Amino acid sequence: MAVTDAPRIVTARLDHADSYTLERYLATGGYDGLRKALSMTPASVAAEVDAASLLGRGGAGFPAGRKWSMLKKDPVTYLVVNGDESEPATFKDHLLIERDPHQILEGVIISAYALQVTQAFIYIRGEFALGLERMEEALNDAYRHGAVGEDIFGSGFSLDIVIHPGAGAYICGEETALLESLEGKRGFPRIKPPFFPAVIGLYGQPTVVNNVETMANIPWIVTNGGAAFAALGEGRSTGTRLFALAGHVRNPGPYEVEMVKTTFRDLIYAPSLGGGVREDRELKAFVPGGVSAPWFGPKQLDMPLGQDEVGAAGSMLGSGSVVVMDETTCAVRASWRITKFFFRESCGQCTPCREGSGWLERIMYRIEHGGGREQDLDLLMDVCDNISPGVTWPPQQTTICVLGPSIPPSIAAAISMFRDEFLVHIKDGECPYD
Repeated sequence: MAVTDAPRIVTARLDHADSYTLERYLATGGYDGLRKALSMTPASVAAEVDAASLLGRGGAGFPAGRKWSMLKKDPVTYLVVNGDESEPATFKDHLLIERDPHQILEGVIISAYALQVTQAFIYIRGEFALGLERMEEALNDAYRHGAVGEDIFGSGFSLDIVIHPGAGAYICGEETALLESLEGKRGFPRIKPPFFPAVIGLYGQPTVVNNVETMANIPWIVTNGGAAFAALGEGRSTGTRLFALAGHVRNPGPYEVEMVKTTFRDLIYAPSLGGGVREDRELKAFVPGGVSAPWFGPKQLDMPLGQDEVGAAGSMLGSGSVVVMDETTCAVRASWRITKFFFRESCGQCTPCREGSGWLERIMYRIEHGGGREQDLDLLMDVCDNISPGVTWPPQQTTICVLGPSIPPSIAAAISMFRDEFLVHIKDGECPYD
């Protein structure tokens, strides 16, 4: 296994039990990046982030520097940080919120300075009780330290930050639904155009929405330079990335690895990382980027952890969640449970998602519980095609946001890769794995 010696950027402090405190943060170079940024022009700070080619770590993988450049110049602008991590088996942002909140705050402050934004919001999933407590404590400490508030470190730049807990809706991870929630409304995604946040965002004003892990990378980039970050990884996938490895591995957990130069095999099997499939069983399939991503099989193990490489193979790195399924996994049950999740979390605004998710869930339930018919496989794909025409990747849209097109991939992958399992369920009238 080839695991590179790339520096740990966002998890460097996590070996310390008190990594979430201001004292530990300052003792390990905390807020040095902010002081450096404040000595530069805002445009120079933005240029460093652009040079780093930092892809957003929330799922879409849009370059942060380019997103910043799209912000419409206006007297009132906002920065919003998306910490509503709700994708099943995804827990990297949760880890950073709990264990290194000051790093996130420093990234937010630097970003706000670069954008010349004077009001920022950090939206955190409401179930992250400990994370919310630590983030609020860190923000209070940062105010007392002079890193937030009026005239930060005597620079003349001022910023206020508000921490807003969500109510636990998956849909609020979608940036425009998050903005609706932040405004006190129901979390319904907005139609784009015209509601691109950089033009019409929070309270109708231009807004940049970035992910928690994206913000956590900013202090290192400013301190060490965008070129140093870009030297890690390859192509568009620069730097390191935090992956949430879950499922049937010996050592599930969050791992920060260098992009592209690390493969799925390294992540899953390296002794210092996943340690291999539990009980030495065979790997059956794995989800490469959150449950909305099409599945991969053993043939894709040597694929690099790169945005373009995984995209070209028909899937995505998405939320950074890699879920391993061993040979004892029922593919029908796995895809049914994913479908059930999306059915429950659909906001109901769009008919294909609202109705289609329910139809798919009921058909999948019927097959898994012994009442399936062979024609159900064609029916499943027909409904999937109505939600996302062609059931291709990247998916086609018939809905306002991507939740609808996120439903078919697991069903399509399971039928394509494990059609015989569906037929056994239908023929025998029961799950062979029970």
